[in-house]
Amino acid sequence: MSFFPLYIDMQNLKVLVVGAGSIAREKLEKLLDFTKEITVIAREVNSEVHRLIEDNGLTLYQRAYKQGDSERFDIVIVATDTVDLHKTIYEESRGSRTLVNSVDDTAYCDFIFPSYVQKGDLTIAFSTGGASPAFAKQIRRHFENVIPDSVGTFLQKMKALRTTMPKGKARMQYFDGLVEAYFSKHFK
Repeated sequence: MSFFPLYIDMQNLKVLVVGAGSIAREKLEKLLDFTKEITVIAREVNSEVHRLIEDNGLTLYQRAYKQGDSERFDIVIVATDTVDLHKTIYEESRGSRTLVNSVDDTAYCDFIFPSYVQKGDLTIAFSTGGASPAFAKQIRRHFENVIPDSVGTFLQKMKALRTTMPKGKARMQYFDGLVEAYFSKHFK
């Protein structure tokens, strides 16, 4: 079964990342596009992850994961090479509202990280349900090149206009016309 695509406001969610190697760095870089409420627990921290933690004011506990560490978090990312730890944290979270992602181990995932393009308020996600992250990455690269950088500015303009016009058919038609004009100019 495929994963349901869901966009979630992460501003007030607490995130735990277990692990601090290169895979954890990739996940942190993605998470930092959406929140800074991140805690990292890891025995060893590579220099790139350490720099991300310092530059973004994240919390670091340089130690092994202890049973119960995940309890005060909304989302837990397990980015280690230890399958037993992935399973332990996943099972520990059952019965709670904590969502778990075990990197490269969909059996212990409530959700997966999509590959995505983000330009301003536009976020487009690509997922193969874990079948081929390489394919998702390649299609993301394709759309990164297709979507103009000006889309962020255009969407800010649209957002501002939405507050100035009453809802209704005339507004919908006006916005449809603006979007069609933007597409005609930028997507040839």
